[in-house]
Amino acid sequence: MSGLLVAGTTSDAGKSVVTTGLCRAFARRGVKVAPYKAQNMSNNSMVCQAPDGTMAEIGRAQWVQALAARVSPEPAMNPVLLKPGSDRRSHVVLMGQPAGEVSSHDWEAGRRHLATAAHAAYDDLSARFEVIVAEGAGSPAEINLRAGDYVNMGLAQHAGLPTVVVGDIDRGGVFAAMYGTLALLDAADQALISGFVINKFRGDVGLLTPGLTSLEKLTERPVFGVLPWDPSLWLDSEDALDLEGRRAAAGATRKVAVVRLPRISNFTDVDALGLEPDLDVVFAASPADLTDADLVVLPGTRSTIGDLAWLRSRGLDVAITEHVRRGRPLLGICGGFQMLGRVIADPQGVEQSGIEGAAEVEGLGLLDVRTDFSPAKNLRLPIGSALGVEASGYEIHHGRITRGDGVEEFLGGARSGQVFGTMWHGSLEGDALRGAFLEATLGREPSDVSFAAARERRMDLIGDLVEEHLDVDALLDLARSPVGRADVVRDERRRVETNTVPSSATGDCVGLDTPPPSGSGGSTSGGGVER
Repeated sequence: MSGLLVAGTTSDAGKSVVTTGLCRAFARRGVKVAPYKAQNMSNNSMVCQAPDGTMAEIGRAQWVQALAARVSPEPAMNPVLLKPGSDRRSHVVLMGQPAGEVSSHDWEAGRRHLATAAHAAYDDLSARFEVIVAEGAGSPAEINLRAGDYVNMGLAQHAGLPTVVVGDIDRGGVFAAMYGTLALLDAADQALISGFVINKFRGDVGLLTPGLTSLEKLTERPVFGVLPWDPSLWLDSEDALDLEGRRAAAGATRKVAVVRLPRISNFTDVDALGLEPDLDVVFAASPADLTDADLVVLPGTRSTIGDLAWLRSRGLDVAITEHVRRGRPLLGICGGFQMLGRVIADPQGVEQSGIEGAAEVEGLGLLDVRTDFSPAKNLRLPIGSALGVEASGYEIHHGRITRGDGVEEFLGGARSGQVFGTMWHGSLEGDALRGAFLEATLGREPSDVSFAAARERRMDLIGDLVEEHLDVDALLDLARSPVGRADVVRDERRRVETNTVPSSATGDCVGLDTPPPSGSGGSTSGGGVER
């Protein structure tokens, strides 16, 4: 098996960016490469077509990484997707299809079959692609979770993957984080750690040289490079936490307020609006945030009924109604659209964590629409037209919509005056539809912004960044020369017995003159130099 695991010292260390950049860099070299993430936890997902022609749902990050690799996205690239519906329960998507729920209470027992499916998916990809760039999750040093891990070192052990650890220097303490990550692993897992990447560095990289030298000496593993801080980098986000980092657009003349629902999903729907130079896209959580908005967007959510209750508890329902009363435009997408209707019903407890007979709730009453939740999930890649132009998008929902008599259809949803509702995610990524919508709502002429071209440029920029600052050739050689399973390390990848590593048994550092623990390792490749 040829592949590489990109792990990280923490969440948001830069695993996704490094994985995306390596996919693009390897693809440029003519390598048939595929991304992979055994398990993703995100409400930001995408519909793709499986090799057998069925529609499937995967994490948005792996969908983008497939585009970076210049291959078609497929469910094996993200076999397990967990979509949080509450603080303790998540909806499970297995190989692109809904597969029930799992709670924090029964997670240990409930995940065993997920590990089997995830490993089978990796093996399938490995048989069809030259190299797999696998992205880990969180940190491999979460030792309380190691026994059942199939995303980080559990995957690395299964496939014999050399592993690179990414550290975010912007948080501070990056050397301690990387050294500590290695120290906390057991000897078998340490044997698969092949080196490090430092991410988000600001300033003169020469100032890091003493630290890099010390880290390489202490761990006997190379640092493959230092990625600089680049605020212009942009990728489809997979975590709602990424919303906190968004900044106001300079020179914008129109304000678009996106309601920041607690269980917001597919918030990348508004990324295309954010590329328009005259629009300032902000996330709103209070009525005051909506008072001067030119356009309000109610985005998708994994908990329509729960987030509607939150909306009312904040007084946002009144603010939204007042916004419409003043003749200003409102757009609801999927769950946000369902909130705009008259009634939302969940008789089988599809959304309400299996509570059958959940009471019907009143919507905001801004559109004559009824929503009934059904266990069957609708996954589609629809194509149609609206506002006089062609449109496309993707559907991921359990809700079934019934429009009242005389209600105008709009992209699988409904429209009444300046209130628009659609079941199609991603429709605003279409330049023609976005231009027509902004003309109809804000009275401004369509711009020449191309969302697809912008995404492609960003992937190229990330590829360029990785090419310039990481030893890509060494990483490709590493991926093509797998270490094998930890208990059967191939001769050409065996560790030198005199190499030293931190001892995971005690947490202490093994001295430079002390032989390493059995099975531990040092450097497996030549020295080299997420978000």
